[in-house]
Amino acid sequence: MKESLVVSFPGGKKVDVDIGNFNINTDQSLEHGGDGSAPEPFSMFLASLASCAGIFALGFCQSRELSTEGLALYLDWENEEKSPFAAKAGFRLVLPTDFPEKYHASIIRAVEQCKVKHYIHNPPEFSIELV
Repeated sequence: MKESLVVSFPGGKKVDVDIGNFNINTDQSLEHGGDGSAPEPFSMFLASLASCAGIFALGFCQSRELSTEGLALYLDWENEEKSPFAAKAGFRLVLPTDFPEKYHASIIRAVEQCKVKHYIHNPPEFSIELV
């Protein structure tokens, strides 16, 4: 499968990405010279990690017709001060109050299936070419 995303530069520190029929806007924070009008690209990376894990939690519940009222997922990201690319990511999954205990381990395994997380563990090969 090949997917192409189109990047455009609408001004300032804004960088937009077209993905099929969708447009994702990013900007830098005021602190980094932008207008703060949209999330920074790195925040979008974190959002993709969190939403990917979240879709597996949601799918697990929906496939078993379990209530999702009260279901929540938090991603805690912590950078190491000594190395800019050393970090820790932790998920905190909040289950509905009536969530069956027999499914606790299974929903954790489901969340661990996140495709974004798997690509972090097995990074793609990158290339850049001038055209």
